[in-house]
Amino acid sequence: MRTYTQAQNTLTSLSFFPQINLKKCLQKDQSSEMAVAAYSSVINLMHVLDQVQHPVRRRLLPNMKQIETLQEKLHFLQEFLELHSPTKIEEIEDLVKQITAVANEAEDIINSHVVDQLRQEYEDKTEDNSRAQVVDGLCENKMDMEFSFCQDLDKVIEKIDSIKEQLLLTMVKVEGKAVQEQQPPIVSVRAGSSTLPSRGKSTGVVGFDERLIQIKELLTRDQLNLQIIPIVGMGGIGKTTLARFVFEDKYVVEKFDKRVWFTISQEYSVHEILIGVLHDIGVAGDLKNKTLAELKLQLHQELFGRRYLIVMDDLWSTNGWDDFKSSFPNYRNGSRVMVTTRLNDVAASLGSQNTYRMDFLDEDNSWNLLCEKAFTQGSCSSELEEIGKRIAESCKGLPLAIVVIGGLLAKSNMTQEYWESVAGKVNLLVSSENDEDCFKILLLSYNHLPIHLKPCFLYMGFFPEDYAIKVSDLTESWVVEGFLKPIRGKSLEEVANAYLKDLIERNLILMIREREGFGDIERCGIHDLLRNLCQSLKEHVFSVPKSQAVNFVLDEENDEPRCFLYRDKGDRYRLPAPDNGLEDDPKCYHHLLVKFDGYYKELPLYTKLRRLSLYAYKSLPFVFPYTISQFWNLQTLYLKIYHPEVINLPLEIWGMPQLRLVIVRGGGGAHLPKVTQVIDRKDFVVLENLHTLGLVKKFMCTENVVKRIPNLKKLKIDYRYNEVDWSYYCLHNIANLHKLESLVLRSWKFTCENIAFPYSLKKLVLYWCIIPWEDMTVIGSLPNLEVLKLSGKYEEDSTRMHEWINPVEDGFRQLKFLLIENTSLMRWRAESIHFPKLEILELNNMKSLKEIPCGIAEIETLRIIELYKCSNSVQNSAMQILEEQKSFGNEGFQVIINNSITFNISFQEGPLIIPLVDVLQLDELRLAVGDVQIADCTEEALSNEESWFPCC
Repeated sequence: MRTYTQAQNTLTSLSFFPQINLKKCLQKDQSSEMAVAAYSSVINLMHVLDQVQHPVRRRLLPNMKQIETLQEKLHFLQEFLELHSPTKIEEIEDLVKQITAVANEAEDIINSHVVDQLRQEYEDKTEDNSRAQVVDGLCENKMDMEFSFCQDLDKVIEKIDSIKEQLLLTMVKVEGKAVQEQQPPIVSVRAGSSTLPSRGKSTGVVGFDERLIQIKELLTRDQLNLQIIPIVGMGGIGKTTLARFVFEDKYVVEKFDKRVWFTISQEYSVHEILIGVLHDIGVAGDLKNKTLAELKLQLHQELFGRRYLIVMDDLWSTNGWDDFKSSFPNYRNGSRVMVTTRLNDVAASLGSQNTYRMDFLDEDNSWNLLCEKAFTQGSCSSELEEIGKRIAESCKGLPLAIVVIGGLLAKSNMTQEYWESVAGKVNLLVSSENDEDCFKILLLSYNHLPIHLKPCFLYMGFFPEDYAIKVSDLTESWVVEGFLKPIRGKSLEEVANAYLKDLIERNLILMIREREGFGDIERCGIHDLLRNLCQSLKEHVFSVPKSQAVNFVLDEENDEPRCFLYRDKGDRYRLPAPDNGLEDDPKCYHHLLVKFDGYYKELPLYTKLRRLSLYAYKSLPFVFPYTISQFWNLQTLYLKIYHPEVINLPLEIWGMPQLRLVIVRGGGGAHLPKVTQVIDRKDFVVLENLHTLGLVKKFMCTENVVKRIPNLKKLKIDYRYNEVDWSYYCLHNIANLHKLESLVLRSWKFTCENIAFPYSLKKLVLYWCIIPWEDMTVIGSLPNLEVLKLSGKYEEDSTRMHEWINPVEDGFRQLKFLLIENTSLMRWRAESIHFPKLEILELNNMKSLKEIPCGIAEIETLRIIELYKCSNSVQNSAMQILEEQKSFGNEGFQVIINNSITFNISFQEGPLIIPLVDVLQLDELRLAVGDVQIADCTEEALSNEESWFPCC
């Protein structure tokens, strides 16, 4: 694992750049990060204890009261860390380290014991234990293991008791000392209108011209009531700079009788700020002896009857506003209060209709701002301009980064060599060159986070730079890592989404793309500087690597599988990993990626494994390793199959109550084991955490299956090549999956008579299902359906009715996204009342359709119509709808017509094969790495996906 020392050595080896000051900032916050590490370990252990207390696991533990006692002790530690993590007390640093160590120790003890018990049970079932002495030996061995386990847990409980006692004694001493010394409240900044942040020598507003105009308009518009104007954005985006430009603007100075500027920040004293403000507006005399109420009243009197402008800079909570708002009179004379904050919820709590959200600078403004800072005299030379624009682009529109880099360039030799070296290391330099003006500004946002959000935020540092992170992958990782504090009545996935929303509201995570139809977030990201902050701090929190990849390949000499452990792309280690410390202990991993060629019987026992990904490359029968039953805490099972076989999921999955996702991609899908194979009633386990399942081949939805997966939310099933009566699959029971929100169904010759849909369904995708259009009333009656995708197989759709006339008036009440493709639909009649909330309509390869219903044009919510390979008459009707929408004033309405093929492909290596017929129609081709080969393919060949699989 990369350490701070390694990072520092890398940086200081760059002779071009000054000495790095980042270490000083990190050292000051290590005590806080130790608390985050301890908190993560405690929460993670509490998840383990919850799992081990599940009824199906209780038989594995000899003394459940011992587990309950341990759980009570952990609740104290959790609450202590939540309460005292913001407080940096040197006396408890060592105790916090001990919490991390003892929590990890307890997890190791429990995991090892559970796996030993499961292994013993497996051996009992497979070995011949008929002889009495063998049975006696097994019983004695089991008793020894249980006795040893109880002793180890007792030692852990004793350690926690000792830590708890020392924590309480230490806090009593610290609090007594604070009372004795009578320490005054901490004041972060001396406040007042004269305490303006310096803006240096520059007097320009480069990059802020339009923003300045917009804020001035909000300040000076003809509204007599007191107006609150929040300016919101991430740290370093220029909120304070913009407010300062407005505050000092000549027109604003003349407009307002009194102007007051004060900074709140995270720690402040209302008393001190009020004294500073009163002095700065000309109040003389000794104010220190006045009470808070007297000071608030005096400020109110000084402002009363005057048109005033107040700037409250760096507001972090609604309490800060509540502390001062009574001093701001509403005299209906056009007074204004301008507030800068990083937190969306704080801005929303002010009840203002004038919130101004700061976005990143565009490329032109970024370049102009860089030039202003780098060239205080003169302009950029032509040989440096191209490099300089790359540097500006690397700052990703963040003014703070541009100003820091511009200042560095201004002090440098204006040579191409130097500028090129800067261009390749912009983020490292910004994060390290000026810790006072940059790193600490970003660090404020992190320090303000409650401790339960900190591990989730720091985890963002593991993703590549500029990576659009799939939200479902991110939240799943948070769940698997054990970061989430359980909330009664909510699933861990719901908790994870709430955490994500909170981090977005704090402008620490960026929302990149929303999911069409649902309105929720599909992908998110993080600014490069915040990612660097995460990478700098996560070393103190994530001391153990939790994700590893394993590759099973055939030995060239003896044709036997070999197993390697990958830490990074270039490093590989033979399994079992070298025994040189915890970091290389395979038992510690939560994630495991296995790539294999050939047959193997077992995997090494990763006792903490929670996510297992299996990649099968050879066209051999896939057989699960028998050791999968011993991955007792497995939550995610992901299989990627690169051969056409249908695999059989192991019977053991019905005995894994902690499973949350089972995903099979590629190949022919997977068969679920029949539940009738589970003979013993005590082995009947409800998979109450399972929320995603698929792709399942010929899914048997019996009552027993439904009872086992009551909380399923996403299901993908495939019935192609079905040869039995549909009643055999009991698909009417799908209606009893009352939590199901997304259903993907692939089938031929299928009708709605064969299935019943649950009312909870939000997304329905039907591939190749030949459903008569008159049966769509069944689907239209689903009250919560938001996304509907109907994909036929054009050549086999001739038996279907060609008209979809008058959908049910009360149907499709919530539908937002509708896709129809590859069907022989000719006539479609509908009015706006049939799809009252439709936002996006996509029609693909609809060769027979005459036109889009004219009533679609009257849907008020419609935003986009997208056509792909549709007839000219359909395209003409779409353009008529466009004109009609524009006549209604809907300038944002779009019609997208695409009759060619667009490739957007990124390959790491190997040739890219593109059919010639597609190259002739190509709109755009983007290649990351690799050769381009043009294949001579016919349109018939294109219909066979396998003929151009390398392009996919």
